[in-house]
Amino acid sequence: MKILGIGNAIVDVICKVADQYLIDNGLTKGTMKLVDETEFKKLLSTLKIEETISGGSVANSIVGLSQLGNDVGFIGKISADNFGKQYEDGLKKENVKYFYSKKKESLPTGTCLILITPDSERTMCAFLGTAGKINEHDIDENSVKNSEIVFLEGYLWDEGGPKSAFDKAIKISNKVAMSLSDSFCVDRHKPQFLNLVKNKLDVTFANEQEIKSLIDAKNFEEVITFCQQLGKLIVITRGEKGSIAINKKEIIECESKKDLKIIDLTGAGDLFAAGYLHGYINNLTILESLRKGTEMSSKIIQKIGARLD
Repeated sequence: MKILGIGNAIVDVICKVADQYLIDNGLTKGTMKLVDETEFKKLLSTLKIEETISGGSVANSIVGLSQLGNDVGFIGKISADNFGKQYEDGLKKENVKYFYSKKKESLPTGTCLILITPDSERTMCAFLGTAGKINEHDIDENSVKNSEIVFLEGYLWDEGGPKSAFDKAIKISNKVAMSLSDSFCVDRHKPQFLNLVKNKLDVTFANEQEIKSLIDAKNFEEVITFCQQLGKLIVITRGEKGSIAINKKEIIECESKKDLKIIDLTGAGDLFAAGYLHGYINNLTILESLRKGTEMSSKIIQKIGARLD
């Protein structure tokens, strides 16, 4: 197997709503809100489900890699409930091998309500459920050992069970890549993430804001210096400024695509990582890999959702 992803197993539940629905439920358009099980069930009971998609950041990347013809798998914690079955079926439909034996958990499968208003804006309500309770016993050792590279997400990292899952996967993997995921994650886990980047990861994905936050950099020159001294492969997206990979002392830059009709930025980073990793595992050059990442992210931001057809 080429790549195994380990991440939050979240069912995206797509629903169309009127603007008034957001007002009535105290939701701010265009934001993401974490909700508890009670609030989630209350909202769900008032909605008509249009579609369910097996989501989560790394899962989106893994599906993208599968669509590019790569042999891939995924580990993510779900419960033996209706959404859990839909999650597993959704990945298998995308030719992703799913290395997790679901059982009835105390918490239900993680879910994210994606509420789409008539202006195409997405407002999200996420209930992580059992997804964030992953631990070392959930890691399928053979699938890790039989993968060329394991891809982790910063969203999943937390003290306790998730840390033990990360530690186990990293210890027995051939190579490890990770996305820093979000500036909020970086700020919350800065010493741990810095240790991972310096000592455990072969490839790190970040956007400019995340990497600057990680090392408290005042400008991008400080980021370049840090990455060159590190002697690893760091891949950074910079929005309109394109992307850059720093491989030991070498700096490779790639321009962003111009004149795009941007509809929805969801999944841009996930699909960029998919494109880059496709290049990485198929022996393309770093520049070719950056271009593939740019191509994938450019496509996804011109449609709604984090899935290419």
